[in-house]
Amino acid sequence: MTKTTVKDQANIKITLRHSNNHNNIEEYARDAVQSLVKFFPNIMSCHVILDHQKNDFEKNKLAEITVHVPQNDFVAKEAGVAYEPTIDNCIAALTRQLQKHKDKMQ
Repeated sequence: MTKTTVKDQANIKITLRHSNNHNNIEEYARDAVQSLVKFFPNIMSCHVILDHQKNDFEKNKLAEITVHVPQNDFVAKEAGVAYEPTIDNCIAALTRQLQKHKDKMQ
C-alpha cells in the first residue's frame, strides 16, 4: 500500500509492506520527514518504506527512508521493536548526512 503526499514542494511517498492501515504511523513518518526541510530546504522527494518482518521476533519493524536532493540521494535504514524509534534513528542519520552535504556545498 503506497500513499503520496505533496507538501512544500517535497513529494513524500510512504510504502507499507506486510502491513496495512497504520494511519498514525504514516502521519508520524510524514511529520518526521518534514522536519528534514529545516536542515536542507532543497529536498525534492522522500520515500519512506515501513516493513514488518514476520520471521524476526526482536527487531521485526524495519524503516528505510530515501531522500532525493539535486544530484544526490541519501538513504538510512534501521530495524527495531517499534516503528517510532526506527523512524527517529533514520531521521537522525539523514540529518547528519544532509548537514555534512550542506557543509561540503558551501
